[in-house]
Amino acid sequence: MKEVPIWEKANLTLEEAAAYSGIGTGKLREITNEEGCNFVLWVGTKRLIKKRLFDQFIERSYSI
Repeated sequence: MKEVPIWEKANLTLEEAAAYSGIGTGKLREITNEEGCNFVLWVGTKRLIKKRLFDQFIERSYSI
């Protein structure tokens, strides 16, 4: 099975998002638990990060 590079994926796992952004998985969990988080996609109990919206969130943020 061929592995898709992170920069080509539309959705990332917490571990992939942490490697991609440099933000720890604990902080990503905290951010995605917030009610108004628009870049989290829940698949059952699995949490995926919508990469395009996550990039926009990072660009708009002053500090995390």
